[in-house]
Amino acid sequence: MKDLRTIPQPSNAPTPLKKALTTPLLYFFILGDVLGAGVYVLVGQVAADSGGAVWVPLVVALCLALLTAASYAELVTAYPRAGGASHYATLAYGPFAGFIAGFCMLAAGIVSVAALARGFAGDYLTEFVTLPVVLVVVVFLAALALLNARGIRESTRANVVATVIEVSGLLLVIGLGVWIVLRGDGDLGRLTQLGTESHGPAAAVLSGAVLAYYSFVGFETSVNVAEETRDPRRSYPRALFGALVTAGAVYALVGAAAAAAVPTDRLVSSSGPLLEVVREAGGVPTELFGAVALVAVANGALLTGIMSSRLAYGMARDRLLPGFLTKVLPGRRTPWAAIAATTALSLLLALTGDVATLASTLVLLLLVVFFMVNTATLVLRRRDTTARPDHFRAPTAVPLLGAASCVALATQIEAEVWLRGLIVLAVGAVCGAVAAGRLRRGV
Repeated sequence: MKDLRTIPQPSNAPTPLKKALTTPLLYFFILGDVLGAGVYVLVGQVAADSGGAVWVPLVVALCLALLTAASYAELVTAYPRAGGASHYATLAYGPFAGFIAGFCMLAAGIVSVAALARGFAGDYLTEFVTLPVVLVVVVFLAALALLNARGIRESTRANVVATVIEVSGLLLVIGLGVWIVLRGDGDLGRLTQLGTESHGPAAAVLSGAVLAYYSFVGFETSVNVAEETRDPRRSYPRALFGALVTAGAVYALVGAAAAAAVPTDRLVSSSGPLLEVVREAGGVPTELFGAVALVAVANGALLTGIMSSRLAYGMARDRLLPGFLTKVLPGRRTPWAAIAATTALSLLLALTGDVATLASTLVLLLLVVFFMVNTATLVLRRRDTTARPDHFRAPTAVPLLGAASCVALATQIEAEVWLRGLIVLAVGAVCGAVAAGRLRRGV
């Protein structure tokens, strides 16, 4: 059997998936996925590690994310297929590495949707109505699956509306922070307070950047809809970098507004730090932020669900997962089998309540994936001697720095998180060995 790494993968090959995404829709897809529910609790967590200068680790994290994003942009425009990191790792290193990359992404996505489903059923919803958690989780995930199966265009249009709501809420926080400072109740001096009792300035930036880096996670999910994007070689880099820079600017302004408006210790101790800005300003109902948070959670779950189903579909098409996952709806041309399977796993995790024990491994799993993507960029560039003047190409130093940044951030992750992550990777390794064996036997 031929080595998968030498099989040509033409970007213009026939596909059963419908090309419906334009550059603006893709931009909002990425922006909505990056500006997820995490930003509403992120500021306090970053402040605990970095001090009042919350904006500094946020900007550093943006720069680190852009390194890996450049590698994704090069690979997506050269190989615009569903499967994303799994497909790139397969081309560069073979089916076993491809399975590991895909397994890490898939595990992270399924757990993330489960966690968001439980988050939707929690305190934010009880601001308006009290319902059994099981009922909310089942209805929530079923509704997301139906919207996902209806079509990528419908899903991304819903994302545009949700993203506008999310961004509006964050812009409100920025405006309220400015108002607090202008009326004399804020303190701009906190914006230069970098470091804590346990961390000097340099350590504070690195420690805070690890948490802040998680806030930019989400851009990588967009590679799994590249096959449904019109002219991805032109659209994808514009949408990707535009969305990341937009998100970074919003994050930095939100962090600066919150830090200037509210004392750092209050931000650190609050589970809803942006609500502290609303309370400090006065005049705006706090229930408003409950509604915005619910929209953010639902939008994040929808986009992650889209990513998980397309990734499962792409891996199945590469024969790394069972073939039935490639089934699509005849009219809608959406991968219904992959949507059903990933939703069922998310539902199982959400109902067992074990999501919290795995959620902290998401960053580690994604750093493994990002390291493989950055190195795969260099491998495929060297192996592919065919000139491709029409696809994006990052400077050689960028994927090298991207890989190094993944290693640097991984060294800041706690030992117990590493233990859980290694268990997940071990399971993936066993499954990957089985899949690779099946491919060698031509099964």
